[in-house]
Amino acid sequence: MAGKILGTTVYYDADCNLSKLEGKKITVLGYGSQGHAHALNLKENGMDVTIGLRGGSSSWKAAEEAGLTVKETAEAVKGADIVMVLIPDELQADVYAQDIAPNLKQGAYLAFAHGFNIHFKQITPPKDVDVFMIAPKAPGHTVRSEYKEGKGTPCLVAVYQDATGHAWDIALAYGAGIGGARAALLETTFKCETETDLFGEQAVLCGGVTELIKTGFEVLTEAGYEPVNAYFECLHEMKLIVDLIYEGGFQKMRHSISNTAEYGDYHAGPRVITADTKKAMEQILADIQSGKFADEFLADSKNGQKFLKEHREAAANHPIEPVGAELRNLMSWLK
Repeated sequence: MAGKILGTTVYYDADCNLSKLEGKKITVLGYGSQGHAHALNLKENGMDVTIGLRGGSSSWKAAEEAGLTVKETAEAVKGADIVMVLIPDELQADVYAQDIAPNLKQGAYLAFAHGFNIHFKQITPPKDVDVFMIAPKAPGHTVRSEYKEGKGTPCLVAVYQDATGHAWDIALAYGAGIGGARAALLETTFKCETETDLFGEQAVLCGGVTELIKTGFEVLTEAGYEPVNAYFECLHEMKLIVDLIYEGGFQKMRHSISNTAEYGDYHAGPRVITADTKKAMEQILADIQSGKFADEFLADSKNGQKFLKEHREAAANHPIEPVGAELRNLMSWLK
């Protein structure tokens, strides 16, 4: 039965009625990391699944070879009872306007795995359409591999619009259909999922971690230390620490490292992540909450991704990259 974890309502298989999806035509738009996992897991649960792709998509052949029906996006939406949108955030609004909205039938269910376009009002569904979210907290290949092992990946679940009164039933059934309810479906809102997801990516997981690694590498090499040592200490060993934290929290990590390392953790960590760092993170969150980040990201996308491509190129040319490429050649387990 549904329970609580730290105040959050959690649903399991026993709370979900998979039969709610029977007889419904499910269209999954996109066949990337999440798309292939959703589609194949649902198909193996006996559901009627169609993949929607743009004409000429490189994923078309792979989806067909997996035994799935594939149609161009507009055609795949026609007649569908549930449309799960799993294409890049920056493309969703245009695809919605051109291919989804004109073909979405009355009383259909519109679904997402990230709340960006709904929360920031890039997509405004009609009032007679239910809107829900199932957001796996793992990459698509893990959603797929865990399902095949008879297990599941925790997912966030939210309902933005419940026009029929059945949105929660369908959302929970969908979460069970991809295997998420085997682990847990944790209730949230589109607002909460979107804002925390963006903040985590920018301040900690992607922006924060990569800048920390890069800056540590620069400090050591600029002080005259060998790039090999700098790479191992600032990047390579990051996996060891993150794996320990992932498996058992900070306590397991600190129990597993040396006393020297633990002492240095407490001694130096607050000197790197200072009150000013926290203020910067608070401003990042404020920009996300206000919609400023979304506006800038979408404007850059419409401008040919000028900012994204310039910074992608600069990052690829940072001195840490060729060092890493050389050293990873020595690590047979990565191949």
